[in-house]
Amino acid sequence: MYNRTMDISAVNLNRLAVLVAVVEAGSLTAAAARLGLAKSMVSKHMQLLEAEVGVALLVRSTRTLRLTDAGRAFYEASRQVLQAAGSAIEQARSGRDSVQGRLRVAAPVDYGVMVVAPLLSALRARHPDLTVELLCADHRIDLIAEGIDVAVRLGKLDDSNLQAARIGPLLRWLVASPAFLARHGMPQGPAEPAALETLPYVELTVVARPDSFALSDAGGRVQQVTMRNTVFSTNTAYASRAAALAGDGVLRATVFSVRDDVAAGRLVRLLPDWSLAASDIHAVYPRSANLPHKVRVVIDALKAAAAAAG
Repeated sequence: MYNRTMDISAVNLNRLAVLVAVVEAGSLTAAAARLGLAKSMVSKHMQLLEAEVGVALLVRSTRTLRLTDAGRAFYEASRQVLQAAGSAIEQARSGRDSVQGRLRVAAPVDYGVMVVAPLLSALRARHPDLTVELLCADHRIDLIAEGIDVAVRLGKLDDSNLQAARIGPLLRWLVASPAFLARHGMPQGPAEPAALETLPYVELTVVARPDSFALSDAGGRVQQVTMRNTVFSTNTAYASRAAALAGDGVLRATVFSVRDDVAAGRLVRLLPDWSLAASDIHAVYPRSANLPHKVRVVIDALKAAAAAAG
């Protein structure tokens, strides 16, 4: 009997497939034809396998080939190993082509709540075998350490070993409440952007240079603005939006977070003929030779949502 306690790392497992082919084909020549190898290579594999296992597996003569007792047991075990490996491969590949299993997604709080959460619920409705966990946080989450399948990142990407797919543009508007504008007036015309600098301002501290930005118009003119009268600062987009709705000041906000407020008249877009510089929304995910189908489906859904929002 072969040694069941031997170190498996001492055996080249590819040779198990050669052994099974030799036994089932009945000869080295037939096995070589089945495997697409030279007969001498098949014979070499068998010699090396016996050396690795430490026992004789085959008895060869000029006309016959038969298994030893140890070889018969080893063949049966090898066949089971190959069958189990084949089943594991098929199971893994089935996950590649279907939307199932656990999906862990990370996103900034506002984008996660307003965009990603309803999108994932819609995916769940179409793919009931999918289980979702959404982590919303405004700090950068370590995808590998936290076991995240895909994360949404707003703005410039940091250098990393992650793969990235662009979802769409990240647009911002300057907005203020009607009550605020009733008190301070509406900036008008191309000469007015600089007049913004003295207006009360709501500052989101987690963005780069939160009090400075550039405005440009369709004619290519650019106006640099530095807000000099911050009256409310916060580290969350939800709180900055709440302050703007309450009439505290002008807010530089992501379009996705205030679009409904502007449509409903709760906020007013300032200087609509002038644009803030656009950035990007990305989905990032760990590098993999084969992207899981559930991750691809989420990325495609995010892209479709961004395109529909315009």
